[in-house]
Amino acid sequence: MKFVHFTAIALIAILSSVKAQQTRPKADTVFFEDFNENTLDRTKWNVEITGNTVNDEQEAYVDSASTIYLLKDARAEGAKNGALVLKAIYHPGFISTKDNKYDFISGRINTQKKMEFLYGSASARMKMSSGAGLWPAFWALGNGNWPDCGEIDIMETVGDSSWVSNAMHGPGYFGNTPIAYRAFFPAGMDVTQWHVYSVDWTPSSMIFKVDGKVTYAVTRAMVEHYGKWAYDNPKFIILNFALGGGYPGGVNKIKAPYFGISDATLGKIKAGQAKVFVDWVLVTKGVK
Repeated sequence: MKFVHFTAIALIAILSSVKAQQTRPKADTVFFEDFNENTLDRTKWNVEITGNTVNDEQEAYVDSASTIYLLKDARAEGAKNGALVLKAIYHPGFISTKDNKYDFISGRINTQKKMEFLYGSASARMKMSSGAGLWPAFWALGNGNWPDCGEIDIMETVGDSSWVSNAMHGPGYFGNTPIAYRAFFPAGMDVTQWHVYSVDWTPSSMIFKVDGKVTYAVTRAMVEHYGKWAYDNPKFIILNFALGGGYPGGVNKIKAPYFGISDATLGKIKAGQAKVFVDWVLVTKGVK
C-alpha cells in the first residue's frame, strides 16, 4: 500500500501504540463472524430496510435472500469457511416502505444493540466488484444523532478499483470531511482481490490499515482542530453496498444513466455481477 506522510504527532502516536502492544498480552476477541452458517445469524446481525435514502443514493435496502446471502465451498471464491455476499440488483420501480421509488435494491446489515464496542481493533476480509458508482463500505457508527455520534469509515470504495478510502465524520468534520485519505494499491492489486481492512481505535488515535500496513493515522489533536472528538462512545459495525449518490458522483462526475453510476456499471448490475464478498469480521478488545 502507499503510505501516508505522517505528521510528527501522528508518528509519535503510532510508535507509542506499537511499544504498548509489545508489552501487553494479545487483545481478546470480543466478536468474530466467519459466515460459516447456511443463513445470516440474526442473533448477531440486523438487516436494514430502506424507507428513505441519504446521500442521493440510488438503491433501496431490502431484507431478501437475493441481496444478502451466504455461500460455501468454491462458490465462496476463496473464503475458506464461507462468505457473506451483498448483491446489487436492477429492480425498476421498486417501492420502499415510505412509498419512494427505486430502480435498484441491495443489502445492508449492522450489529447495533447486538455487538457494540469501545476502543480496540475492527477488521474484515473482503473483496468486491469494481465499477463507477459501486459504493460498498465497512464502517462503525455510534448511537444517537449523526454526525455527533461519530462515524469511522474503515473501508469505502466508489468504483475505482485502484484505491480505497478511510475517513472519520463528527461534529465540524463531516460530509466532504478533511479527516480522510485515499489509499492506493500497488501495481497488480485492487479491490477485486481479497484484502483485510482494519482500524486500531484508542482514546487518542485511529490507525487505519490494509493487509496490516498502515494507510492513515489520525490523532485526537488532528480531529479537535475541526471539532469534538466523537469516539469515546460505543460503536456498532455496518456492512453495506450502496449504489451511486454523492460520494461516487462527486468523484466520477457521472449524471446519467443514474447519478454516480456509469453505463458500464449498470450493465454489470443487470448481469448480476455487482457483489461484495465478506470472509469474516473480527473485533478485538482495546485498552480503555
